[in-house]
Amino acid sequence: MLYGAIIGDIVGSIYEFNNIRTKDFNFFSKEMFFTDDTVMTIAIYNALVKCKGNYKTLSEKVIDEMRLYGALYPKRGYGGNFAIWLTTPHPIPYNSFGNGSAMRVSAVPYFAKDLEEVKLLSRLVTEVTHNHPEGIKGAEATAVAIYMALNKKSKEEIKKYIEENYYNLDFTLDEIRPTYKFNETCQNTVPQAIKAFLESEDFVDCIRCGISIGGDSDTLCAIAGSIAEAYYGIDENIKEKALCYLDDNLKKIILQANKKETRSFQ
Repeated sequence: MLYGAIIGDIVGSIYEFNNIRTKDFNFFSKEMFFTDDTVMTIAIYNALVKCKGNYKTLSEKVIDEMRLYGALYPKRGYGGNFAIWLTTPHPIPYNSFGNGSAMRVSAVPYFAKDLEEVKLLSRLVTEVTHNHPEGIKGAEATAVAIYMALNKKSKEEIKKYIEENYYNLDFTLDEIRPTYKFNETCQNTVPQAIKAFLESEDFVDCIRCGISIGGDSDTLCAIAGSIAEAYYGIDENIKEKALCYLDDNLKKIILQANKKETRSFQ
Protein backbone atom coordinates (compact mmCIF):
# COMPACT_ATOMS: atom_id res chain seq x y z
CA MET A 1 0.00 0.00 0.00
CA LEU A 2 1.18 3.53 -0.92
CA TYR A 3 4.50 2.36 -2.38
CA GLY A 4 3.25 2.33 -5.95
CA ALA A 5 2.13 5.93 -5.97
CA ILE A 6 5.19 7.13 -4.08
CA ILE A 7 7.70 5.29 -6.27
CA GLY A 8 5.96 6.58 -9.40
CA ASP A 9 6.14 10.09 -7.98
CA ILE A 10 9.82 9.84 -7.08
CA VAL A 11 10.92 8.31 -10.39
CA GLY A 12 8.83 10.81 -12.36
CA SER A 13 10.00 13.82 -10.36
CA ILE A 14 12.93 14.73 -12.60
CA TYR A 15 11.04 14.11 -15.83
CA GLU A 16 7.94 16.24 -15.19
CA PHE A 17 9.48 19.26 -16.91
CA ASN A 18 12.14 17.32 -18.79
CA ASN A 19 10.20 14.64 -20.62
CA ILE A 20 12.01 11.71 -22.20
CA ARG A 21 10.52 9.40 -24.81
CA THR A 22 12.21 6.16 -23.85
CA LYS A 23 11.97 3.34 -21.31
CA ASP A 24 15.76 3.21 -21.10
CA PHE A 25 16.83 5.23 -18.03
CA ASN A 26 18.18 4.66 -14.52
CA PHE A 27 15.20 3.71 -12.41
CA PHE A 28 16.51 5.57 -9.37
CA SER A 29 18.99 8.44 -9.36
CA LYS A 30 20.27 10.82 -6.72
CA GLU A 31 18.52 13.79 -8.34
CA MET A 32 15.05 12.34 -7.74
CA PHE A 33 12.80 13.50 -4.90
CA PHE A 34 9.26 13.17 -3.56
CA THR A 35 6.69 15.79 -4.50
CA ASP A 36 3.21 16.91 -3.45
CA ASP A 37 1.88 13.63 -4.88
CA THR A 38 3.58 11.67 -2.10
CA VAL A 39 2.65 14.16 0.61
CA MET A 40 -1.06 14.21 -0.25
CA THR A 41 -1.23 10.44 -0.77
CA ILE A 42 0.00 10.02 2.80
CA ALA A 43 -2.37 12.71 4.09
CA ILE A 44 -5.39 10.88 2.70
CA TYR A 45 -4.11 7.58 4.09
CA ASN A 46 -3.87 9.21 7.54
CA ALA A 47 -7.41 10.56 7.26
CA LEU A 48 -8.75 7.09 6.42
CA VAL A 49 -6.90 5.56 9.36
CA LYS A 50 -8.26 8.17 11.78
CA CYS A 51 -11.83 7.39 10.75
CA LYS A 52 -11.45 3.89 12.25
CA GLY A 53 -14.02 2.50 9.85
CA ASN A 54 -16.61 5.23 10.37
CA TYR A 55 -16.41 7.50 7.35
CA LYS A 56 -19.05 10.07 8.33
CA THR A 57 -16.31 12.58 9.09
CA LEU A 58 -13.88 11.51 6.35
CA SER A 59 -14.13 14.75 4.39
CA GLU A 60 -13.35 16.83 7.45
CA LYS A 61 -10.40 14.62 8.35
CA VAL A 62 -9.07 14.81 4.79
CA ILE A 63 -9.16 18.61 4.96
CA ASP A 64 -7.33 18.58 8.29
CA GLU A 65 -4.66 16.10 7.18
CA MET A 66 -3.99 17.70 3.81
CA ARG A 67 -3.61 21.13 5.38
CA LEU A 68 -1.40 19.71 8.14
CA TYR A 69 0.90 17.92 5.71
CA GLY A 70 0.90 20.84 3.32
CA ALA A 71 2.30 22.94 6.15
CA LEU A 72 4.80 20.27 7.17
CA TYR A 73 6.03 19.87 3.58
CA PRO A 74 5.77 23.24 1.78
CA LYS A 75 7.20 23.92 -1.66
CA ARG A 76 6.64 20.39 -2.95
CA GLY A 77 5.11 21.47 -6.24
CA TYR A 78 1.53 22.22 -5.21
CA GLY A 79 -0.71 23.67 -7.88
CA GLY A 80 -1.60 27.35 -7.52
CA ASN A 81 -5.24 26.94 -6.47
CA PHE A 82 -4.42 24.05 -4.16
CA ALA A 83 -1.64 26.03 -2.52
CA ILE A 84 -4.16 28.79 -1.75
CA TRP A 85 -6.65 26.19 -0.46
CA LEU A 86 -4.00 24.83 1.90
CA THR A 87 -3.57 28.15 3.67
CA THR A 88 -6.90 29.95 3.42
CA PRO A 89 -8.78 30.22 6.76
CA HIS A 90 -11.98 28.63 5.45
CA PRO A 91 -11.15 26.31 2.55
CA ILE A 92 -13.86 25.45 0.04
CA PRO A 93 -13.82 23.32 -3.12
CA TYR A 94 -12.70 25.20 -6.22
CA ASN A 95 -14.23 23.17 -9.06
CA SER A 96 -10.94 21.63 -10.15
CA PHE A 97 -10.53 18.79 -12.63
CA GLY A 98 -6.77 18.67 -12.16
CA ASN A 99 -5.01 15.32 -12.01
CA GLY A 100 -4.13 15.92 -8.35
CA SER A 101 -7.39 14.24 -7.41
CA ALA A 102 -6.24 10.96 -8.97
CA MET A 103 -2.62 10.95 -7.79
CA ARG A 104 -3.56 11.03 -4.09
CA VAL A 105 -6.40 8.49 -3.93
CA SER A 106 -4.48 5.19 -3.87
CA ALA A 107 -5.15 4.31 -0.21
CA VAL A 108 -8.93 4.28 -0.66
CA PRO A 109 -9.32 0.78 -2.17
CA TYR A 110 -7.44 -0.77 0.77
CA PHE A 111 -10.10 0.50 3.18
CA ALA A 112 -13.26 -0.10 1.14
CA LYS A 113 -15.32 -3.24 1.67
CA ASP A 114 -16.72 -3.34 -1.87
CA LEU A 115 -16.72 -1.49 -5.17
CA GLU A 116 -19.55 0.84 -4.19
CA GLU A 117 -17.68 1.92 -1.08
CA VAL A 118 -14.58 2.54 -3.21
CA LYS A 119 -16.63 5.01 -5.23
CA LEU A 120 -18.13 6.63 -2.14
CA LEU A 121 -14.80 7.04 -0.35
CA SER A 122 -13.03 8.30 -3.45
CA ARG A 123 -15.69 10.98 -3.81
CA LEU A 124 -15.44 11.98 -0.14
CA VAL A 125 -11.66 12.43 -0.27
CA THR A 126 -11.83 14.24 -3.61
CA GLU A 127 -14.68 16.72 -3.58
CA VAL A 128 -13.19 18.79 -0.74
CA THR A 129 -11.08 20.38 -3.49
CA HIS A 130 -11.76 18.79 -6.88
CA ASN A 131 -15.56 18.95 -7.05
CA HIS A 132 -15.73 19.27 -10.84
CA PRO A 133 -17.28 16.10 -12.36
CA GLU A 134 -14.06 15.36 -14.26
CA GLY A 135 -11.99 15.69 -11.08
CA ILE A 136 -14.27 13.28 -9.25
CA LYS A 137 -14.29 10.92 -12.23
CA GLY A 138 -10.50 10.80 -12.46
CA ALA A 139 -10.11 9.88 -8.81
CA GLU A 140 -12.88 7.30 -8.96
CA ALA A 141 -11.53 5.63 -12.09
CA THR A 142 -8.11 5.33 -10.47
CA ALA A 143 -9.50 3.92 -7.23
CA VAL A 144 -11.73 1.47 -9.09
CA ALA A 145 -8.82 0.20 -11.19
CA ILE A 146 -6.73 -0.32 -8.06
CA TYR A 147 -9.57 -2.14 -6.31
CA MET A 148 -10.15 -4.43 -9.26
CA ALA A 149 -6.43 -5.20 -9.44
CA LEU A 150 -6.40 -5.99 -5.71
CA ASN A 151 -9.27 -8.37 -6.23
CA LYS A 152 -7.45 -10.31 -8.94
CA LYS A 153 -9.40 -9.04 -11.92
CA SER A 154 -7.65 -9.47 -15.25
CA LYS A 155 -6.33 -6.59 -17.29
CA GLU A 156 -9.08 -7.28 -19.81
CA GLU A 157 -11.73 -6.97 -17.10
CA ILE A 158 -10.22 -3.76 -15.77
CA LYS A 159 -9.97 -2.24 -19.25
CA LYS A 160 -13.57 -3.19 -20.05
CA TYR A 161 -14.92 -1.65 -16.85
CA ILE A 162 -12.96 1.57 -17.28
CA GLU A 163 -14.05 1.94 -20.89
CA GLU A 164 -17.70 1.26 -20.08
CA ASN A 165 -17.79 3.67 -17.15
CA TYR A 166 -15.02 6.26 -17.46
CA TYR A 167 -12.61 6.63 -20.39
CA ASN A 168 -11.91 5.51 -23.91
CA LEU A 169 -8.70 3.43 -23.89
CA ASP A 170 -8.66 2.70 -27.61
CA PHE A 171 -5.09 3.85 -28.20
CA THR A 172 -1.57 2.55 -27.65
CA LEU A 173 1.41 4.18 -25.98
CA ASP A 174 3.34 3.93 -29.23
CA GLU A 175 0.61 5.91 -30.98
CA ILE A 176 0.57 8.79 -28.50
CA ARG A 177 4.26 8.90 -27.55
CA PRO A 178 5.35 11.30 -30.35
CA THR A 179 2.69 13.93 -29.60
CA TYR A 180 1.52 13.51 -26.00
CA LYS A 181 2.32 16.65 -24.02
CA PHE A 182 2.35 17.90 -20.45
CA ASN A 183 -1.22 18.10 -19.19
CA GLU A 184 -2.49 18.57 -15.65
CA THR A 185 -6.11 17.54 -16.20
CA CYS A 186 -7.63 14.23 -15.16
CA GLN A 187 -9.11 13.58 -18.57
CA ASN A 188 -5.70 13.85 -20.22
CA THR A 189 -3.65 12.04 -17.57
CA VAL A 190 -5.70 9.24 -16.02
CA PRO A 191 -6.46 7.33 -19.27
CA GLN A 192 -2.79 7.48 -20.26
CA ALA A 193 -1.72 6.27 -16.80
CA ILE A 194 -4.16 3.36 -16.92
CA LYS A 195 -2.89 2.49 -20.38
CA ALA A 196 0.70 2.47 -19.09
CA PHE A 197 -0.39 -0.14 -16.55
CA LEU A 198 -2.32 -2.19 -19.11
CA GLU A 199 0.64 -2.37 -21.50
CA SER A 200 3.21 -3.15 -18.80
CA GLU A 201 4.87 -6.45 -17.97
CA ASP A 202 5.63 -5.82 -14.28
CA PHE A 203 5.74 -2.95 -11.78
CA VAL A 204 9.04 -1.46 -12.92
CA ASP A 205 8.02 -1.76 -16.56
CA CYS A 206 4.78 0.10 -15.77
CA ILE A 207 6.73 3.08 -14.44
CA ARG A 208 9.05 2.95 -17.44
CA CYS A 209 6.01 2.92 -19.75
CA GLY A 210 4.61 5.97 -18.00
CA ILE A 211 7.86 7.92 -18.18
CA SER A 212 8.30 7.03 -21.84
CA ILE A 213 5.25 8.94 -23.04
CA GLY A 214 6.15 12.22 -21.34
CA GLY A 215 3.44 14.46 -19.90
CA ASP A 216 3.05 15.20 -16.20
CA SER A 217 5.46 12.39 -15.40
CA ASP A 218 5.41 12.28 -11.60
CA THR A 219 1.62 12.38 -11.36
CA LEU A 220 1.03 10.06 -14.30
CA CYS A 221 3.41 7.50 -12.81
CA ALA A 222 1.95 7.89 -9.32
CA ILE A 223 -1.42 6.90 -10.79
CA ALA A 224 -0.05 4.09 -12.95
CA GLY A 225 2.20 2.84 -10.15
CA SER A 226 -0.65 2.63 -7.67
CA ILE A 227 -2.55 0.29 -10.00
CA ALA A 228 0.57 -1.71 -10.82
CA GLU A 229 1.38 -2.25 -7.14
CA ALA A 230 -2.07 -3.72 -6.56
CA TYR A 231 -1.76 -5.97 -9.62
CA TYR A 232 1.88 -7.11 -9.57
CA GLY A 233 3.21 -6.29 -6.12
CA ILE A 234 6.62 -4.63 -5.75
CA ASP A 235 10.03 -6.18 -5.16
CA GLU A 236 11.30 -5.52 -1.64
CA ASN A 237 14.59 -4.10 -2.97
CA ILE A 238 12.66 -1.47 -4.92
CA LYS A 239 10.67 -0.56 -1.81
CA GLU A 240 13.82 -0.21 0.28
CA LYS A 241 15.44 2.07 -2.28
CA ALA A 242 12.34 4.25 -2.45
CA LEU A 243 12.31 4.74 1.31
CA CYS A 244 15.75 6.37 1.07
CA TYR A 245 14.11 9.38 -0.59
CA LEU A 246 11.75 10.01 2.34
CA ASP A 247 12.35 11.61 5.71
CA ASP A 248 11.90 9.61 8.91
CA ASN A 249 8.33 10.81 9.46
CA LEU A 250 7.06 9.72 6.04
CA LYS A 251 9.09 6.54 6.13
CA LYS A 252 7.52 5.56 9.46
CA ILE A 253 4.01 6.04 8.06
CA ILE A 254 4.73 3.93 5.00
CA LEU A 255 6.16 1.10 7.08
CA GLN A 256 3.22 1.17 9.47
CA ALA A 257 0.74 1.22 6.59
CA ASN A 258 2.23 -1.90 5.10
CA LYS A 259 2.37 -3.67 8.44
CA LYS A 260 -1.37 -3.25 8.93
CA GLU A 261 -2.91 -3.37 5.49
CA THR A 262 -6.70 -3.24 5.58
CA ARG A 263 -7.06 -4.84 2.18
CA SER A 264 -10.50 -6.36 1.61
CA PHE A 265 -10.78 -9.05 -1.04
CA GLN A 266 -14.28 -9.82 -2.26
